[in-house]
Amino acid sequence: MESRHLTMISLGGVIGTGLFVSSGYTIHQAGPLGAILAYAVGSLLVYCVMVSLGELSVAMPYAGSFHMYAKRFIGPGTAFTIAILYWLNWAVALASEFTAAGLLMQRWFPGSPTWAWSAVFIAVVFLLNILSVRLYGEAEFWFASIKVFAIVAFILIGLLAIFGAIPISGQDSAPLFRNFYADGWFPQGIAPIFSTLLTVVFAFSGTEVVGVAAGETKDPSEAIPKAVHTTVLRLAIFFIGSIAVMAALIPWHESGVETSPFVLVFQSIGMPFAGDVMNFVVLTAVLSAANSGLYVCSRMVWSLAKERLIPARFAKTNFHGVPVWAVLFSMAGSLLALLSSVVAASTVYLVLVAVSGLATLVVWFSVCVCHIRFRREWAAAGRTPDELGYRAPGFPVLPWLAIVMCIGALVLVILDDTQRSTLYCMIPFVALCYLTHHLLEKRRTPTDAPAEP
Repeated sequence: MESRHLTMISLGGVIGTGLFVSSGYTIHQAGPLGAILAYAVGSLLVYCVMVSLGELSVAMPYAGSFHMYAKRFIGPGTAFTIAILYWLNWAVALASEFTAAGLLMQRWFPGSPTWAWSAVFIAVVFLLNILSVRLYGEAEFWFASIKVFAIVAFILIGLLAIFGAIPISGQDSAPLFRNFYADGWFPQGIAPIFSTLLTVVFAFSGTEVVGVAAGETKDPSEAIPKAVHTTVLRLAIFFIGSIAVMAALIPWHESGVETSPFVLVFQSIGMPFAGDVMNFVVLTAVLSAANSGLYVCSRMVWSLAKERLIPARFAKTNFHGVPVWAVLFSMAGSLLALLSSVVAASTVYLVLVAVSGLATLVVWFSVCVCHIRFRREWAAAGRTPDELGYRAPGFPVLPWLAIVMCIGALVLVILDDTQRSTLYCMIPFVALCYLTHHLLEKRRTPTDAPAEP
């Protein structure tokens, strides 16, 4: 894959229903300025993590890199736990994306069975991943391009409406930015900014897919730094720009999750077929997320098989370099999660969602810890930062800042009554992962031991 594929893969993993639908909830809770501040903080955290990941990925490009870095710089038990958590996170997300894709088709084909559409999309995503890495990257490039085009068009049309170039129904003059201060700068107070911050942090999850794809990238030393910086810059512009336009055109108390704020804006300026256009964009967003999800899942399985922690069969690749058995296993895992969402939604599926909910936070935290320890090891070997293929700016301030912010997000989980239950499932699951790794290590013979990364 090339840098354009990496950039779009990372953007595609982030830009989804969180922006197209849930952003209205953020505005409603935190107010216009509060929502922008929350997304600005989220962008800062993503930047800190991504530059750390960029330096590690250039120095040690490896498919499924997170747990390999953790194995070297933290410990094998932590590496195994991170791999399992991240795999489960994407497997559960993959199941929800297939369900969402089937439901979105109901708008155009009412009365048709949702499961049939889900099956069609499952087959499409599976074929894109099983045939070749290049095909996956190309498909993700175009899926993500549609979303990016839609967001850019939304921002441009919204700005024209804000300054009166396009009339708004029910308004005689240009709205400008009156909605930002009509009810005070923080109509709900300061506290909601922190409560929505957790939602915003999770909305940015997916950027780290760049690290997973590093080992299958042509010329990583050039492609990865470029993808890191362009991704973070574009995400900041897209998220904050979209939120600013929404907040200016829709009164904060009318925003929510019942209707996409994108649809509300397009309808207010009289755009024909606004609902159908956004339904198509959200559908591509869902397929993009599913495409990335299966890719990430399969590479995590492949890495675990290379480490001989699961049968070596899952590390075998076809003549295109695709780990077929790992893709099949990951698809089976997502289908089981999909099945549990239907037959055991309030028990098994609820636990799966809770366990996977904090996986991204754990990965981000581990990346920054690994970056700090990597630099210490690099210096101990008598080497200077100038010798690095890519030198992360702001070291050591940025990785330490990201660690503090990740801990802060975890504190928000503890303080939030609606999120606290995730810890009740997460903590015993993590303990079980460490125990499983310990038992696997005890059973492993010396000939089973993998080579050090």
